Amino acid sequence: MNIKPNASTAIQQSHSYAGLWVTADGYVRHNLLPIGRYDEARGRRESAYQGRYEVSGDHIDYWDDTGFTADGEFIDGVLYHGGMILYRQK
Repeated sequence: MNIKPNASTAIQQSHSYAGLWVTADGYVRHNLLPIGRYDEARGRRESAYQGRYEVSGDHIDYWDDTGFTADGEFIDGVLYHGGMILYRQK
């Protein structure tokens, strides 16, 4: 992972969802960094998608660096995002 925060990306998040979130098969991995950036890996492709995110309550909004947007919900410790179910990696 090669993410370097700068003035426009160093948004401090006040939530408990920062960390690694993984699908049950381990294929998709979202690393929610505490600086308001994320790094998504897919299969063997590390850093497949990168961008910024914001959490409001249990809702998350994503803005990919390429312009793609998405959102999701945290429900009972599980992240539901784009038809995927991701679990916190311990």
